[in-house]
Amino acid sequence: MRAMNFQPLLDEIDEEIRPLLGQGGTVASYIPALARVPAQQFGIALRTCQGAEASAGDAATPFSIQSISKLFTLTLAMRHLGDALWERIGREPSGNPFNSLVQLESEHGKPRNPFINAGAIAVADRLLCDGDAKAELLALMASLCGEPIGFDPEVAASEAATGYRNYALANFMKSFGKLDNAVESVLDLYFHQCALRMSCVQLARAAGFLCRDGRHPRGGEADITTERHTRRINALMLTCGTYDAAGDVAFSIGLPCKSGVGGGIVAVVPDQLTLCVWSPALDATGNSLLGRKALELFVAKTGLSVF
Repeated sequence: MRAMNFQPLLDEIDEEIRPLLGQGGTVASYIPALARVPAQQFGIALRTCQGAEASAGDAATPFSIQSISKLFTLTLAMRHLGDALWERIGREPSGNPFNSLVQLESEHGKPRNPFINAGAIAVADRLLCDGDAKAELLALMASLCGEPIGFDPEVAASEAATGYRNYALANFMKSFGKLDNAVESVLDLYFHQCALRMSCVQLARAAGFLCRDGRHPRGGEADITTERHTRRINALMLTCGTYDAAGDVAFSIGLPCKSGVGGGIVAVVPDQLTLCVWSPALDATGNSLLGRKALELFVAKTGLSVF
């Protein structure tokens, strides 16, 4: 499919989604800064392997990317540690809410996968062992997007003030000897990565290496990661990237996806394109209600799927 066909398609999806805004779902209320985000917004953007872009709706509006950031910290950690990363983190779907304490205790402080909160906290701990992790993450995001990317200090502070369950998860792991750094330092990095502020257009660009076998999405620069690591990240997105709805998302959409409670979802069509949708109102599993609907429409209209 040629890139020139995508703009009318995204406009069509935007037209179909707009009448549904405000008719279902709720914004994430447990983080006060996210609870104030107007729900009646929708954006969609994509970038092809060749660098062609298309977007519609509120695609240029920045939002808190939340758990989508776990894609990028995982990429950095795999780059630093390779297979040694998996000594402390599993690779299986959790089947439980993304902030579950029960599973973590029963499995002796080893998170089930890097995309649930405990797993991402473990990744943050690994990154802190290799220098200034916040600066490295910002540098990676700026390189991927071709423009500066920053943290939203209000969201980071809001997360720190109300992140009691994340403190519990980190302290559990610390009690089992699974964190090397101080809990406060690990969570400071975790809360800041979740507070990265980006638009659909920027996220579609940033994730571009995942459809290019790890090559830099803007070309001409050093590879972001290896082809092998890219396959692993996409596999984890498919099986674990949308909390405990991953099976249903694979069934209904059929693409590797990573969502965040800010309402964004990034999807990958290997060797073809990356796609980002955003609408703040979430379904019961913590995924964007209309973002999922838009991805279903995109797949239905294009026939693009990994299956």
